[in-house]
Amino acid sequence: MLLLRRFNTGYEDGNYSVVAGHTDGDEDVTTAMIREEKEEASIEITSKNINFASVMHRKSDDERIDFFFVADEWKGEVINMEPQKCDDLSWFEMDNLPSNIIPYIKRGIENYTSGVHFDVYGW
Repeated sequence: MLLLRRFNTGYEDGNYSVVAGHTDGDEDVTTAMIREEKEEASIEITSKNINFASVMHRKSDDERIDFFFVADEWKGEVINMEPQKCDDLSWFEMDNLPSNIIPYIKRGIENYTSGVHFDVYGW
């Protein structure tokens, strides 16, 4: 699994996350995922290579709906394109993930490996 360690962002710095982001208006979630992969990791994925994993309705300081996807194929070499926000971008074995993963991301990964497609978290 490709994980990035947040750095100098003011949110969960020092903890790992998946490549992620927000939709940029007039953009569906798969288009946003394709864009974020390119912006953060320099890899190109297509909508036919993105598989839905799960969705999470999450509450922390505010309310969010997070979509989790898995890409089974991509083009290019993984490169940290945002070193000002990420101080590590690495592959990890699923059975040997770092302990410092953002809690809701960890839950999303657990949902994926367990086949859970919908979750409510933080309520």
